[in-house]
Order: sequence, then C-alpha cells, then structure tokens
Amino acid sequence: MQIYFVRHGKTEWNLASRFQGGHGDSPLLPQSLEDIKKLGHHLKGTKFRAIFASPLQRAFNTAQGIDDAMNSNLPVVIDERLREFNLGDMEGMKFDDAAKKYPKQIDNFWNHPEQYDPTELHGENYEHVIVRGKNFAQEMAQRFPEADDKVLAVSHGAALSAIMGGLLGSPLKDVRKRGGLSNTSLTILETDDGGQTFKPVVWNETDYLGRKLSKTDSL
Repeated sequence: MQIYFVRHGKTEWNLASRFQGGHGDSPLLPQSLEDIKKLGHHLKGTKFRAIFASPLQRAFNTAQGIDDAMNSNLPVVIDERLREFNLGDMEGMKFDDAAKKYPKQIDNFWNHPEQYDPTELHGENYEHVIVRGKNFAQEMAQRFPEADDKVLAVSHGAALSAIMGGLLGSPLKDVRKRGGLSNTSLTILETDDGGQTFKPVVWNETDYLGRKLSKTDSL
C-alpha cells in the first residue's frame, strides 16, 4: 500500500517566515488555493481509500481542496497524529527572532534533531512526533493492506520530515537529511510488509504547480 503525504498549502505565516507549530494557524494564501487545485487535478483518477488531515485548518483546508478538485467525494478525516510539532514558546515568532532568543534550540531543531531539547520551550521533541506519525502509518498499513490501496494524508513540514525520516528507518540525527518539504508538495511512501518498513516512491514533488518556487515555499 502507499501513503500520499502532502504538506499543506502556503500560509501568511509561511510567507512571513514565522513559526506556526502545532497551535498557530494562519490562513492559506490566495495563491495556495490555486496550487491546491493543481495538486488535486494532478491526483485526479487516483483511487484513494481514505483522506486524512491534521486538525489544523491549513492542513484540513488543503485536504478538502484536493478532495474537491479530484471530485472524489471522500470525507476528510481529522487525525491528531498528523498535527505539526508543538513548538511551545517559539510559536508565532519570526525565525530570526527565535534564533536570537533560542540559538541553541533553533540550531538543534534544524540541524541536530538528536540534540533538540524543547523542555525550556515547553514544546515537543522529535521522538514523540516520530512515534505518533509511525503509529498513524502502521495503522493505515493494517487497515488498507492490499497492494493497490492508497491513502492521502495532509500534514506539516517539520512533522512530515520527522515522521517520514522515521518511517524510512533513518537514525534520529539523520531524519531531516533529505531536506525540507515545499508547501503543497507530494511525497509517496510505500510498504509491502504491513507497515514494518517503508520506501520512498516520490519525494517532495512540485512539478504540477507549474512555477518556480521561492525560498519561502520551503520554510
């Protein structure tokens, strides 16, 4: 079976280089609504068994927009395990301001996941995000075990980097080694052993958007 992981469309806070985290939730940009339609048209004809989304509006609205563009008429099921990292006190802060106030935590968050300790920030660590994400993916593999079963899951950049790195068996220090994920990007992971292991089929695809991405598309 395959899980089609999508990062939500670009938001106002993405454009402003501001941390959203698991509780901040700024609106999708008008351009993002068009990008979401393009992804939906790209996926039209794909027979998904189910569509899941993080409870945050930017992810749920992305999933609903894809569903509408595909005309699949599947309900978008909210799943808490797809929520973005809880970044605690950094949520709502601009990246530069957070880097000045929490230089060690920011460096570790982006570059050294195995050293990231969010205790001071009242946030969530990588291990917890990976565990909840792997739990979701393994449950999907059990619920939809046929080789041609496909599930769509819309989540968030930091969470997906951690979750998919964990699903691919990367050690904690390397879960972000493939780099960041772009807004409205598609990554497909496949399992043929009931969710015990996964392999990448597509990674961070955005060609269907038909435009050159800017730096803020990957923040």
